[in-house]
Amino acid sequence: MKTFTYERATSPAAAASAAADRPGARFIAGGTNLLDLMKLQIETPAHLIDVNRLGLDRIEPTDEGGLRIGALVRNSDLAGDKRVRSDYAVLSRALLAGASGQLRNKATTAGNLLQRTRCPYFYDTTKPCNKRKPGSGCAAIKGFSRNLAIMGTSDACIATHPSDMAVAMRLLDAQVDTVSPDGTKRIIPIADFHRLPGETPHLESALAPGELIVSVTLPKPLGGTHVYRKVRDRASYAFALVSVAAVFGKNGEARFAFGGLAPKPWRVDAADAAAKNGAGAVAEAALAGASVTRHNAFKKDLTARTLASVYAQEARP
Repeated sequence: MKTFTYERATSPAAAASAAADRPGARFIAGGTNLLDLMKLQIETPAHLIDVNRLGLDRIEPTDEGGLRIGALVRNSDLAGDKRVRSDYAVLSRALLAGASGQLRNKATTAGNLLQRTRCPYFYDTTKPCNKRKPGSGCAAIKGFSRNLAIMGTSDACIATHPSDMAVAMRLLDAQVDTVSPDGTKRIIPIADFHRLPGETPHLESALAPGELIVSVTLPKPLGGTHVYRKVRDRASYAFALVSVAAVFGKNGEARFAFGGLAPKPWRVDAADAAAKNGAGAVAEAALAGASVTRHNAFKKDLTARTLASVYAQEARP
């Protein structure tokens, strides 16, 4: 791990201002992803800004009937909150499907959204990776790509986003609330928060330099039946090959979001529109234009089977 300096921020605005004043600075809260990357020298921040004492650890109702989740709310606390379990069950279930209990006790809401890919070539500093070193190439495209993306990819990157929580947030149409170094506040729809790789896969979110997430806001509850189904290589502490978040409403209507398929939580209107026609139709709509390799082509069939399981779970009395 390379040498770095450290400070504790006293307010969100001060944290954002400090990040703007120190090139190469990074915010740190739980550190469940950042510290690992620093040990491998994938991330080499010159300065760390500790945001743990900013009072952003509360879950509060909004005037519109939703919930405002502080950026520093730990994943365990969010999953266990009575309001989340009752009104946003898909979010609670997605959180509990991720990582381990120990990590959920440390990981934060904002950090979960911002965690970086688990593509093995991103972690292997002997291999080219456009996320790690822009312009160096993508070893994954001609390498072993079983766990990697089939949607939203580019010639520069086929990595997936690893978050379970973000998939549920995308399904629920959450909004990300931020503050900039000049004190300006911004609301970013979750649909626009994560970027597809295009030619700049190292730019992973819509955040500007120094911009700090202060909360995530959920709209009023959707109701209906909430399902989160995650398929992985082992029963715990593994990232999704495919995951499906779904809310089933009345008259056969439903909405869907997918993990393990793309560089961001994947949701398309056509999949929701196909809900009444069953799992196969939803899979076909969600995966239109898929770009597969010989290693990950199975994800198309796996997505259809996972959706069939989700439909079966929704139909249980």
